[in-house]
Amino acid sequence: MSKRLERLISYLMIIVGALVASFSVVCILIPNDAIDYGTAGIAIIISKLSGFNLSLCVTIIFLPFWIMGTKILGKRFGLRALIGMLSYSLGLFMFENIPFELNTEHFLAVAFGGASLGAGLALILKFGGCIDGSEIFANIIISKLTKKTGKNYSMTAILLIFNACVYLAVFLLINANAALMSLLVYVVATTVIDKATDHFEAIKQVTIITKNPDKIIEEIRNSLNKTCTVMDSYGVIAGENKTLICYINYFELQKMKEIISKNKGAFSTVSTIDEILR
Repeated sequence: MSKRLERLISYLMIIVGALVASFSVVCILIPNDAIDYGTAGIAIIISKLSGFNLSLCVTIIFLPFWIMGTKILGKRFGLRALIGMLSYSLGLFMFENIPFELNTEHFLAVAFGGASLGAGLALILKFGGCIDGSEIFANIIISKLTKKTGKNYSMTAILLIFNACVYLAVFLLINANAALMSLLVYVVATTVIDKATDHFEAIKQVTIITKNPDKIIEEIRNSLNKTCTVMDSYGVIAGENKTLICYINYFELQKMKEIISKNKGAFSTVSTIDEILR
């Protein structure tokens, strides 16, 4: 029952985060010549240039990324991402029909809008959801690179390149003012997200201490296609243990938590790794 309650709470938090993000985009950012980043930013550009419905553009552009993300990250991620996407699209549609705009100085409005957007996105990411295809795209690239090279990579560079392309498109297709305002949104929003999720785009080191490592190692290999470093360790009370160290990305963290929760008696910590030297 507690696990069901935890899932329901996580779904609710994803919905709340998606509604906060959609409110920020429609009622604060767009009226003040700024846009969201990632695939949502692409959808806003298309909507502005074509006149198509914004929520429909967001859904259509996110859909192929969601399909790919579900295949790679699993059905549970797919469900949470779907809940986030539908809630975000519904929020965009709902707030577009509400006559509210934050009428203040552009800089203040965009700074506040970026902060509220970051808070909404951080809430979604914190509970295992996703409403932006750029993060899924970066994860897919990282997964392929890891399989080919056997090395772990951060998503930071890929996300920066992706969003640089989005802002270049804003500069060329809309205007310079919108591009600069949108860049401010990105800086403020990602700062809030990084504080709330401890740099979600960075590599995560999971350290697991257990007396029965074999089952955990097998599940990590089968579910995440990852390997572990295994070391002997000793606890003052528990006695002899095995310490497992595994490197994953933020979107794989939910799967890792599920694996650890199935194995009673395991103790684990998660830390952020800026760089792995080889």
